[in-house]
Amino acid sequence: MDMTHPGVVPMHKVNFDAKSEYDMIQNYKVLQEVFNKLKIDKHIEVNRLVKGRPLDNLEFLQWLKRYCDSINGGIMNENYNPVERRSKGGKERYLRVCNKFSKSLQANNSQNSGSGDQVGLDKTSGMKQGKVGASAVGANVSGEIEALTKEITDLKLSVDLLEKERDFYFSKLRDVEVLFQLTELEDHPMAAAVKKILYATEEGESALEEAQEIMEEFLREGETDRNNDLKNID
Repeated sequence: MDMTHPGVVPMHKVNFDAKSEYDMIQNYKVLQEVFNKLKIDKHIEVNRLVKGRPLDNLEFLQWLKRYCDSINGGIMNENYNPVERRSKGGKERYLRVCNKFSKSLQANNSQNSGSGDQVGLDKTSGMKQGKVGASAVGANVSGEIEALTKEITDLKLSVDLLEKERDFYFSKLRDVEVLFQLTELEDHPMAAAVKKILYATEEGESALEEAQEIMEEFLREGETDRNNDLKNID
């Protein structure tokens, strides 16, 4: 957002060392204020984002990238230096960076006689390394976003296939249920056995044994009736 809308983000309010949820929430408040200032109709789901769940953060990053691309046409500002801009993120953090840099210069001065030229080279090298480092980080983030986007797409396809398979078998079970609701079959032992399986409600409950007992009893009665009929014929 700082690159897309220069000067709009109050970098001195951003805590780049945020680790606790409280600090993260304060940063998101700054971002929401920027959205409101730019009249961007986007509510930030802070409570979800601070939990660090990959999917929630990926969705927000994808939206943010689409928005920035719509403003700058997907073209990165090569003159934008994120490391330099981050140094403006608060007076105390800026002083810590300066102190570290100063100590580094002092160490180099004690080891090199030509300190003046060396310091100039170190500054130039540091800026170049900062730009290269920022580019590498951006490339890594883009790669992670692409990988997660592909994973989400694959998961959605798997869910679609599972839902189609579920609907297919459900329709078959529904057809069986309707068939056994016919008046001619409703009281038939076969219908009772099938309904026993269809209407089993508790998870993990298997009504198969009860259904088998109903059918076995029905078959035994049928065998007995046939034997009686044969005796009557004799």
